[in-house]
Amino acid sequence: MPQRPLCFVLMPFGAKPDPSGGPDIDFDRIYTSAIRPGIEGAGMQPIRADEEELGGIIHRAMFERLLVCSYALADLTTSNANVLYELGVRHTARPGTTLTLYAASTPLPFDVKLLRAVPYELGPRNAFTDAEAAALRSTVEAKLATLLTANQHSTIRDSPLYQLLPGWDPPELSGSAAESCRAEARETQKIKDELDRLRVLGLEEGQVSSVRDGLLAIRSGLVDGTPDTGLFVKVMLVHRSISDWSGMLEVGELMPDDLQRQVPIRQQRAFAYNRRSEAALDSGDSAAAAQDRSRAVAILESLETEQGPTSETSGLLGRTYKSQWLRARDQGHDVQAIQFLHKALDAYRRGFYADWSDVYPGVNTATLLEARGGQAALEEQARLLPIVRFAAEQRLRAANPSYWDHASLLELLVLLRADDAADAKADDVQAAHSEGWQTTTTANNLSIIESIRRDRGEETDRLRAIISRLG
Repeated sequence: MPQRPLCFVLMPFGAKPDPSGGPDIDFDRIYTSAIRPGIEGAGMQPIRADEEELGGIIHRAMFERLLVCSYALADLTTSNANVLYELGVRHTARPGTTLTLYAASTPLPFDVKLLRAVPYELGPRNAFTDAEAAALRSTVEAKLATLLTANQHSTIRDSPLYQLLPGWDPPELSGSAAESCRAEARETQKIKDELDRLRVLGLEEGQVSSVRDGLLAIRSGLVDGTPDTGLFVKVMLVHRSISDWSGMLEVGELMPDDLQRQVPIRQQRAFAYNRRSEAALDSGDSAAAAQDRSRAVAILESLETEQGPTSETSGLLGRTYKSQWLRARDQGHDVQAIQFLHKALDAYRRGFYADWSDVYPGVNTATLLEARGGQAALEEQARLLPIVRFAAEQRLRAANPSYWDHASLLELLVLLRADDAADAKADDVQAAHSEGWQTTTTANNLSIIESIRRDRGEETDRLRAIISRLG
């Protein structure tokens, strides 16, 4: 049976802001419900570029696929910088067989308006319903089928570079090198599909051991020099989905040096060190916990020094100090507890001030202000809560909000003492979780608020009931 031609997909990952000011656009749904089935319907094998999942890292396999994949599809919606860069590489290397799309409601940059990009429709409030998906799926299938037929009879020239500069004709990769890249791309895609299966399997009760075994089997084939660094990142994230913090760190050690130095990878390693330190404390190994916590803090403080405060780095640092505050508080070490509380509060505050649209450091700032108490702290909390709630509600306007969007609003409703609304939102939080540790984290955060209020003599029965449902 002949191999299906490869179609490389260049598009954003996850939910991205609408440049015209509307709700976020869910590109994962656009891909899974329309673009992927449209490509398959045209008799091609889709391969999706995953550099955004790597935090914008462009790697060797990306360039290879831009050069050797027979077909490519680029979604120019939101004028994503990575997608536009990759499209430029594709147009430089290949004269034709690249299909460009964009959401009709979003503007295109001047330099790509000359392309014959195909518009598609988004639903109300940027939702991508089954009706819009069916229309785009049909369009993608028809356009690629036409390209496939035309390419069998003549050389297609849809690249502006080849159209405007007739003398531009760089040499192609040798036939053997190109076929080797194509075979490698197909094999890599199989591994990524298996990793997606393992991530879903990890949600089922009693399957953690099976997922870990599957990950170890995949890891045995990863070596420094594996061209697609996306494999390392995907393996790390599946370990995270089953709360395997040591597995995350082990994968980090396998990564090539240049990948280990990337900011998102360093942030994930700090996250794993801190989570593992908490598990070590729970098991009574205080020495291992202190070592891991020290590593987490060192990574995050180094990142803040290099790039300044960010919502992600400063938020993770706040989370690390918050763990130390809780431990010192529970052990009755009052002076240490106050010191760590102040450090955590300052880190979360830096993170929220760096990006007011990121709710996570904002809601934690509000929670720790309640813990700090006193007139000044509570007045600051009162000023902050409406701002954070507005940011949280804006994120929930997206067609497919994330678990953390729902969880953040739940915590804010609890802080605002909106008990009825919090009860209702708890149902959304339970329904939205995709990794087991997520609801546990939310329950722990709410437990902090519950303990603070209980210590002050407040009634907390309804809050305890919500915590019980999540925990």
